[in-house]
Amino acid sequence: MKRLRRIGDLMAGRMDRSLTDALLGQLKATKDGAWLAAAMISGEVGRTDAHERMRSIEHAGDRERSRLVEGLRNALVTPIDREDLFRLSRSIDDVLDSLRDFVRESYLYRVPDQTRFSPMVDQAIAGIEALEGAVRDLGSHPSVLVPRARAAKKVGAGIRRMYQYEVARIYSGEITAEAMKERELVRRLEIVGKAIGDAADAIADGAMKR
Repeated sequence: MKRLRRIGDLMAGRMDRSLTDALLGQLKATKDGAWLAAAMISGEVGRTDAHERMRSIEHAGDRERSRLVEGLRNALVTPIDREDLFRLSRSIDDVLDSLRDFVRESYLYRVPDQTRFSPMVDQAIAGIEALEGAVRDLGSHPSVLVPRARAAKKVGAGIRRMYQYEVARIYSGEITAEAMKERELVRRLEIVGKAIGDAADAIADGAMKR
């Protein structure tokens, strides 16, 4: 009986929740990575510990992405276009990969003062949470979904703007090895902002195609 109800839902155009569950699983892993980066910056978690813990978080995100890809192969009805769902998943993966690189490079570079990175990481968390809200509403009307996507994109743009100010600050002083290390770290966070924006675009594009 449950199988018949599921088939009926799919034939009626209702989405398969397994796809959004996989995306939300990806976003959970990504947010865990962002919180780990924030804890490392604050000194709550050491660089070495953060570097090691990020591996398991990345693996969790990869598992959810694989679940999404497998679900796309078998889904009869998707909440938005399959291509846009794949783009969305790939962009979320890019967010997590860039956070992984940020933690790894912090571990390698040992920049003494990491507190300047906190506002950008905080905004990354806000952007991931905005994407979570949009993904939960993937089946909604474009009038609901598109503004949610725009809110996430705005956060991503804000991170990139913060990056520009940080680079200006770095280049206004003496260009030392430490300054270049800082520049590389803020560049990783700028890529996080771009990937959040790309994910938001995939959601908005998918909503407008319906």
